[in-house]
Amino acid sequence: MKMNQLKTILFPILFLVSLNVSCQTKTAQLNFKISIDSKDATKVKSEGRLFLYLTKNERRSPRSISGTDKDTYVFARNIKAWKRGESIVTGANDNWTKTGDWDFKNVPEGIYNVQAVWKQNEKESGVNEAGNMYSEPVKIDLKNTQQVEISISEIIPNREIHDHALVKTFGMKSELLSKFWNKEMELKVSVLLPSSYDKNLDKKYPVRYNVAGYGGRYTRINRLFNNVEFVDWWQSDEAPQIITIFLDGSGPFGDSYQLNSDNSGPYGDALIQELIPAIEKEFRIIGTPATRFVDGCSTGGWVSLALQLIYPDDFNGCYSYSPDPVDFHKMQLINLYKDETAFYNNSNYLRPSMRNKNGDPVFSIKDEVLNENVQGNSNSYTTSGNQWGAWNALYSPKGADGLPKPVFDPVTGKIDKEVAAHWKKYDLHHYAKTNWSTLGPKIQGKIYVWMGDMDNYYLNNALRDFDVFLKNTKDPVSDAKIIFTPMEGHCSLYSHREVLEMIWEKLRN
Repeated sequence: MKMNQLKTILFPILFLVSLNVSCQTKTAQLNFKISIDSKDATKVKSEGRLFLYLTKNERRSPRSISGTDKDTYVFARNIKAWKRGESIVTGANDNWTKTGDWDFKNVPEGIYNVQAVWKQNEKESGVNEAGNMYSEPVKIDLKNTQQVEISISEIIPNREIHDHALVKTFGMKSELLSKFWNKEMELKVSVLLPSSYDKNLDKKYPVRYNVAGYGGRYTRINRLFNNVEFVDWWQSDEAPQIITIFLDGSGPFGDSYQLNSDNSGPYGDALIQELIPAIEKEFRIIGTPATRFVDGCSTGGWVSLALQLIYPDDFNGCYSYSPDPVDFHKMQLINLYKDETAFYNNSNYLRPSMRNKNGDPVFSIKDEVLNENVQGNSNSYTTSGNQWGAWNALYSPKGADGLPKPVFDPVTGKIDKEVAAHWKKYDLHHYAKTNWSTLGPKIQGKIYVWMGDMDNYYLNNALRDFDVFLKNTKDPVSDAKIIFTPMEGHCSLYSHREVLEMIWEKLRN
């Protein structure tokens, strides 16, 4: 072969090789030396889970950013005996669960905000709960091997409720949950009273039970009272005279979903048999099913619909927005009963978990689950306290280890069909279809559901199938109102004021 011919062949190859090398992301080894420096040693526990957050996102505190966020890296490990004055050095072991296929030796170079969290609150599942500790964010320019010292010194304060005459709190010990867990379990709510409540002490009121989006706490009432327009309207004569109870989403494995489960315990019975009667006695509530309503969006949308279906005699209407999957044939984009894996579709593409309103994927189910594996103290999404962990805790049976049995493998995504079959009793489409002859008459005039047809989490797919079922029911024919709005996303249609006005209109008619 002539030399010029050889050059003609080799030059493009060499060029592509050099281009590929130059385009590879440079990495650097990074070590951390982490200590706890608290002014009050009595508030520091020796056992917990240590988190390290590295992110290029400068808009928020690192500990508030999910591991699914672009250019965010999260590491975590359990520590059973962190002695006072002792430092944890990341290079000393490799027992860290992480959100990707990398470790401290090959983090991509760049400028990062770094933060450590010491999760020591055993009662609540979230990382950013009261009593947990964190360091101030540190900015580093990661180019070469280096060690970064991190001091955990700040403690997350207890939750507080807005100080206002129309805002109250209520808490009680649940005997049912305490018996299940063999320890004291408390239920908490916040209460929004109507403007006339203190003007006529003989008057009793209808009630609305509001269920939060995922993990929402009873303190979310504070957001309403930061809205001047809402407060002015609520205190005016035109506002509905209804008491609103803001239920708390906290549960042992994340959001409790306000229902009975093998893993979290009898949260549904605790709500219906203990909490509601106690609240309605305390706050001059009429206390009849005809004057009791439930609503919410996302998780709250699913829970409000589930409560109306499972306890049809206890509520006179649910106002559900963007509910979680109501049919597990379309658990987002997973057919839980037939698919082999949660992570890849039949074309071997990663299944997205979130999209924007134009359909462009944001992150995959696999990325979401890997992030939850880091959050869980068992290094699995099943104890993460996040979305998949809470679904799994509610719907799955208890495993031999005492933890919720995973519906799919936390690393491979392979679906366990036996566990998936256990989920079926929480499949609201299946539940309504199976029980329609007795359920149908009890929920006439009580089902109101709204959904954006470009829901960011693909929740419209399952609701479409449920809607088809309801439209074809007989004895009775369902009068449920399910509205799909084109090009609207997740919970974009939800409004506290609108729900209150719809309930008020129904009561007046």
